[in-house]
Amino acid sequence: MIFLRAITILYTCCKYRLDNLLPKPLPLIPRLLCALLPNPIKHRGRQLRLACERLGPVFIKFGQLLSTRPDLLPADIVAELSHLQDNVPPFATDRFRQIVALELGGTIDHLFTSLERQPLASASVAQVHAATLKDGRDVVVKVIRPGIRKTIDQDTRLLLWNARQLEKWLKGGARFKPVAVIKNYRDPIFNELDLQREAANASQLRRNFADSPLLYVPEIHWDYCSRQVLVMERIYGIPVTDVKALAAQHTDMKSLAERGVTIFFTQVFEHNFFHADMHPGNIFVSRKHPREPQYIAVDMAIVGSLEREDQYYLARNLLAIFRRDYRSVAELHVQSGWIPKDTTISEFAAAVRTVCEPIFEKPLGDISFGKIMITLFATAQGFQMEVQPQLVLLQKTLLHVEGLGRQLYPELDLWQTAHPFLENWLKDRMSPKNLLQELRHFRPEWLETLPEVPMKIMHNLEMLEDFKALSPVLKHAADDYYQRQRKRRKRRYQNLAAGLLATGAVVTAWPEVTAQLTGAAPLSVGLALAAVALLFFR
Repeated sequence: MIFLRAITILYTCCKYRLDNLLPKPLPLIPRLLCALLPNPIKHRGRQLRLACERLGPVFIKFGQLLSTRPDLLPADIVAELSHLQDNVPPFATDRFRQIVALELGGTIDHLFTSLERQPLASASVAQVHAATLKDGRDVVVKVIRPGIRKTIDQDTRLLLWNARQLEKWLKGGARFKPVAVIKNYRDPIFNELDLQREAANASQLRRNFADSPLLYVPEIHWDYCSRQVLVMERIYGIPVTDVKALAAQHTDMKSLAERGVTIFFTQVFEHNFFHADMHPGNIFVSRKHPREPQYIAVDMAIVGSLEREDQYYLARNLLAIFRRDYRSVAELHVQSGWIPKDTTISEFAAAVRTVCEPIFEKPLGDISFGKIMITLFATAQGFQMEVQPQLVLLQKTLLHVEGLGRQLYPELDLWQTAHPFLENWLKDRMSPKNLLQELRHFRPEWLETLPEVPMKIMHNLEMLEDFKALSPVLKHAADDYYQRQRKRRKRRYQNLAAGLLATGAVVTAWPEVTAQLTGAAPLSVGLALAAVALLFFR
């Protein structure tokens, strides 16, 4: 099966001439095979998008992921991949009902008053139908597509194999860490197959924004949930992209855009738990209070969080960037461990200044927060910054939030909303009240380990004494190893010198052959080889 799938993928890549995306032409025979398949589409980004759609859910999801990585791909390809849609033909309603009944342990008539046969949505991973519970509450029922796990497993294994080949054979391929990118992609897509996990994410997000005027998260009905089935409250909001409907109810678009930014920063810094799949299809606007609009979020399969240190360094980085304090930006990247400790601060600061100064020449309202992050991380990659999966997820979410905000209100000044939020967050983090809370949080662990501290100090001191006693032995071993390596290199050079001298002798002995092969005088060739031999022997 995997072999047949590999053939299908290879055929599709040839059909859509994905070889055009490679930095170097393919060898002659594969290039001829590609040329035999007619393909009137010349735009490389569209070729890649159509190939992803043809190959199915895993490649659609992967294309969507790549559309958030303008630091890795050219702008024209990113723009085309951003149009990838997740709509696929629905699977049979009878099969849907069968899965629900099997997973929830009862007949459909016993579980629901009604379950609509026509799906509300049909995506690559799951399908959704509307239903009504026995107590009259309207819900939606989400079911994982049958057989999708096997397909995803096969395709991700093939992607991983291809990534390893790219990393191994493509010049400079290792720097982009294709294997790490595929592995980071594999985990979220398999998480999407566990609806119990998605339900837990939704419950956490609902709790974080309980009674909030900013965001509403539908209620999960836990008695009707399993790994394959999720039942949650049905919402009747306006799709966030339906600008005409929002305008018709006199929605305050400026407030709506700014509240989206506030929700994002609240999730990232205050809650440290953010909805990481905030594309327009997952976001709605409540029909209540249009002058004080409230968002509604669905589909919490992908969420993100940061380490406490990453939160702190990210907030300080963003503030330093907008203050044009490039040295602080460089120092923070080193302190956080995002780039190596031996990086020259002044060189990295100069590189950041070079890419950021042209951006800041624009009016603040025209500056893209997400693109600044992309530019910054792309610059840092030149200083051996490794891929930070948690920051990539955050960057993707920020791009969605910013793009959505500008679509709703083109004059949105993201920085005007973000700046006071970040300053207040940092101020609160260093406040005496917060420090006291931190002490209380870690007090049980400290009290638990306190009696062991004297013994650990004594143990470490003993280890230092042992190391002092061992250091002459280590030095002697290192010297011995150096001498043996030196003798080995000397023998290698002697053998090479002998070979070159022998070759020189042969060259001199048969002058006619030498002249024909080298076009040079035999004596000159022989002397050159002898000189090289003497150089190595020395």
